[in-house]
Amino acid sequence: MRMRTGLLALAMVLAAPAMAQEVMTRGRPSSVASFQEKSIDEQQAMMASGEQTSEQITELYIERIRMLDQNGPTLRSVIAVSPNAIEQARASDARRKAGRLRGPLDGIPVLIKDNIDTKELPTTAGSLALADNRTNRDAPMVAQLRAQGAVILGKTNLSEWANIRSNHSMSGWSAVGGLVKNPYALDRTACGSSSGSGAAVAASLAAVAVGTETDGSVVCPAAMTGLVGLKPTLGLVSRTHVVPISHSQDTPGPMARSVKDAAILFSAMVGSDPKDAATKGADKYRRDYAAGLSADALKGVRVGYWKPEMDEVLAARFDKALDELRGAGAIPVEVKMPELKGLGDAESEVLYTELKDDLAAYLASTPASEVRTLADVIKFNEANKAAEMPFFGQESFLKAEKTRGTKDAEYLGARAKSARLAGVEGIDAMLKAADAQILVSPTYGTPWLSDPAHGDQFSGPSASELPAVSGYPHLTVPMGLVEGLPAGLSFIGTAYSDGLLLNAGYAYEQATHARVAPRYLPSVPADLGPRKVR
Repeated sequence: MRMRTGLLALAMVLAAPAMAQEVMTRGRPSSVASFQEKSIDEQQAMMASGEQTSEQITELYIERIRMLDQNGPTLRSVIAVSPNAIEQARASDARRKAGRLRGPLDGIPVLIKDNIDTKELPTTAGSLALADNRTNRDAPMVAQLRAQGAVILGKTNLSEWANIRSNHSMSGWSAVGGLVKNPYALDRTACGSSSGSGAAVAASLAAVAVGTETDGSVVCPAAMTGLVGLKPTLGLVSRTHVVPISHSQDTPGPMARSVKDAAILFSAMVGSDPKDAATKGADKYRRDYAAGLSADALKGVRVGYWKPEMDEVLAARFDKALDELRGAGAIPVEVKMPELKGLGDAESEVLYTELKDDLAAYLASTPASEVRTLADVIKFNEANKAAEMPFFGQESFLKAEKTRGTKDAEYLGARAKSARLAGVEGIDAMLKAADAQILVSPTYGTPWLSDPAHGDQFSGPSASELPAVSGYPHLTVPMGLVEGLPAGLSFIGTAYSDGLLLNAGYAYEQATHARVAPRYLPSVPADLGPRKVR
């Protein structure tokens, strides 16, 4: 992994991760092993009782990063730790002592995907072209988290350029951070592009992390690392100072090990931003999304579902999930997925066109970046081919560079078509056919082998496209393990139904407790016997 000068380097690592090893924190031993799987509520209770301080918790997470991310399993999920993380935590401890806590995130370490600006660290999007991109500013969404007392712990690895450089990419790989490994089976993908955020939270390197999604980049890594992930309604969370792909589809979203933790983080992220027109009016949706969560939220609720093509073992797990939904009081109703011809091509036209313009606008706002346009990035990659393109090229960048701008008739037609197909003729029509408020389906299949030679060998279902293109919310919740690997269940609704989805996902989670913690196995066990759901 390439380490950047000036960051709090994680080079002072321990030997192989003996998880029972103790570390000294302000003169008192705290077990790194015992701190895995700790929720936000558990951490707040520890701080309230005096069992731990925010400083101690932050030190424990930094130690887990050293043990698991840079040593042992070598997950490579964290690109850099904030050099002032301990200072931030001490400030929270001082607020607690003075009785001036700012909310449920005060003192809680949060990891941020490295395509989102934070004032302590460069924002690289995983590319060496942005290795020195020190913006000295917080994205407004990060500023909101900081204002509510969160400790900005560091930056997570990602699929370089949020996986838009090539259709033949290997998800989870970046030239800056290397390849993220899946904590459940180290030879499997953590998916992308928020691979580092997913693997880090699954490995308890923080309770929660922020990812970003254009199409699948929150929900895929969440599903494949056994997490909850929410792709919010477009416009609820600011995208200002986030390295972009598409203003029509980009959004940050929370990733966590539980629905409640995701809801707590999401509550702190929602808000209007004058620089992001899409968020106008978002303040009216600011609320405590965790406060209303109920295990009875599915009782009497009609839920539409569709069965995509999938292998028999995943299909069996989905059938079990439908039974679990019935057990929680839901009324599942089968619907057919509309054909929606041309959606994929229309979406691609939108993404490539907006990438060219939106990336130039972001780069123009950065004081230190030496690249200012997509064309500059393409030239940089060619000049640094050995480091930047050892596994796959940049054919998607080349397509984007040839687009004719957002006033072009072909682009405008594609944007109108894709929004109509995904929204009115897609999700809206399916909800109407089922007389339901929520749709469910498997989020994706299970993690495939990471393959530098051939890139992603994805096969199986995907539920991300319709909510991504329409801008509607999409929540994934763990269904447990399928053949030893995580799988997720998607909850999809119409615009601004984020709270409804969180409630439904919480009720499912409480009815099943399906999530299983990772074991950092080299590969899926060969002794699973007959193909089975576990």
